[in-house]
Amino acid sequence: MMYCLSFLFLGTTISSECWAGDFRIAIDIGHTENSPGAISARGVPEYLFNKNIGTLLHKKLLQDKRFKGSFIINETGDDLSLSARADIANLQGAALFVSIHHDSVEPKDLSYWLYQGKFMPHCDKFTGYSIFYSEENGSPLNSLIFAFVLGSEMLHNGFCPTLHHAEKFTGGDKDLIDRTRGIYKYNQLVVLKRTNMPAVLFECGLIKNRYEELQLSNSKYQQKLIDTLFNAIKIYSSHFIKANLNQSVDK
Repeated sequence: MMYCLSFLFLGTTISSECWAGDFRIAIDIGHTENSPGAISARGVPEYLFNKNIGTLLHKKLLQDKRFKGSFIINETGDDLSLSARADIANLQGAALFVSIHHDSVEPKDLSYWLYQGKFMPHCDKFTGYSIFYSEENGSPLNSLIFAFVLGSEMLHNGFCPTLHHAEKFTGGDKDLIDRTRGIYKYNQLVVLKRTNMPAVLFECGLIKNRYEELQLSNSKYQQKLIDTLFNAIKIYSSHFIKANLNQSVDK
């Protein structure tokens, strides 16, 4: 049975979507094999970083019965548009959409170093994660709440946000919302704008930074990142589950 719920989260009353009992997470692997996104300081395509984290997160989610219906969007790296990714999440009834990415910098911030006989662009000036949400999303307040939860968990586990996007995100459709937690508003980001459920785009870190790239390639660091993402999802989803149980008792 489906219930239209409302629950109290961190002192704020939030209207949720109707929830059917299976909290399905849509994990969007950013970019494709042919359009791989950013290239790391050592020449590794962003898509490979995204696929690795997305696959690990999906595996961990499936170990918890609450998230057994979770799924990956574009696991094979096909040329899938941003709008098509959102459509898949909508059609499959996801309760939460998380798009996995790894970050870059503006061309003006790049320097060059010699790596394996090639001059490669890099930037060690900036480091850290960032979280994006859209007010044009089908559930903007819940998107912001999840961003807040994720940012809080990242800080709790020793991760630091990057603020290098702040010079471009200065108001209107683009804005730095929470400096402490690294949360940005990006209203016209298609993959978030077209999703009906709460959605964020998560930049795990800067692969143009030579030192952070090594961290992001380390299995222990990756597991810490996955555990943090999972904990944020678990905290956020638990309020839906609790509200659903309370609603069942009231019925």
